[in-house]
Amino acid sequence: MKNSISIVIAFFLIACQNGSETLVTLYNLPKKLKEVSGIIYTEKNNLFWTLEDSGNANKIYGLNVKNGTIEKTITIENAPNVDWEDITKDKEGNLYIGDFGNNDNVRKDLCIYKIDKNSLNQENTIPAYKISFSYPEQKKFPPKKTAMFFDVEGFIEFKNNFYLFTKNRSKGFDGTVLVYKIPNKAGFYQAVLMGKLKTCNNYNHCVITSAAISPDASKIVLLAHDKVVLLENFKGDNFLKGKQSELKLGHFSQKEAVCFKNNETLIIADEKTNKIGGNVYEVSLSKLKSIP
Repeated sequence: MKNSISIVIAFFLIACQNGSETLVTLYNLPKKLKEVSGIIYTEKNNLFWTLEDSGNANKIYGLNVKNGTIEKTITIENAPNVDWEDITKDKEGNLYIGDFGNNDNVRKDLCIYKIDKNSLNQENTIPAYKISFSYPEQKKFPPKKTAMFFDVEGFIEFKNNFYLFTKNRSKGFDGTVLVYKIPNKAGFYQAVLMGKLKTCNNYNHCVITSAAISPDASKIVLLAHDKVVLLENFKGDNFLKGKQSELKLGHFSQKEAVCFKNNETLIIADEKTNKIGGNVYEVSLSKLKSIP
């Protein structure tokens, strides 16, 4: 994400760093990872895989879960990092890179790359395949400033489909998040609009920067700078018909990445902005308090 939090907000962030009763700092991110934009846990090799967004290398990094050191670095060939914004996995352990960052809502080359699980022990690999897509609701590039709904920083894979949760950049932000569905198959697709949800009308508190689904597929979390939106008690992929709640993290920073380590434990990473952040955190969902 290239839009830095303003100086005024930075002072607010510092004021809010009075300690979190729930969010535990595991370690600092390696210094070379300055703009982490996604994270995912793989049990087979017991690593946190992460990546960076636009302006950075077309590489993924495997972090030691205990101390955060980089144990694996894999260059993804034939996959330029236009704006890699999240990373997820399927039930088999294959990884997926979301190259769909779209700050200005002008891109026509949005895509997702599949990284085969068997290539995660190599230094270089090419994607198993590429999924390209567009949003049929977007008619202009860019759209009006009041209709900037086509940036994405969070997605999940569920039963051979991807679900994308948009990052609202519209003037007059009202917390609207569009949910799109795309098949997990090589080719070009028109994303299907599943519906929308709303968070709050404060951009700095409610803009969505990452998404994750629990291993048992019973819960989805959407990350914001100081909270997670929890979706649960849904049937199939009807995520919007279940229960939606907001859980406060007790900590404000430029959080950009979230994943489940198990069905109850979240791993969160943030960028370092104005000397705040640049860490990997752990928190149990059961310890988070709901926002009325």
